[in-house]
Amino acid sequence: MLGTVPALGGRINVSAPDKPIVIELNINIRQEVIYKLAADAANTIDENPEIF
Repeated sequence: MLGTVPALGGRINVSAPDKPIVIELNINIRQEVIYKLAADAANTIDENPEIF
């Protein structure tokens, strides 16, 4: 024989936060900058071999 299950009176509230959500991103762009500088230096050397 099956027993009865009492109803659970739980409740969930979902509301927006009072303060804005802040997401901080630390992005490392060092590699890209070094690559561009290296490419520029190589182009400069190729165009002006007499200065080096």
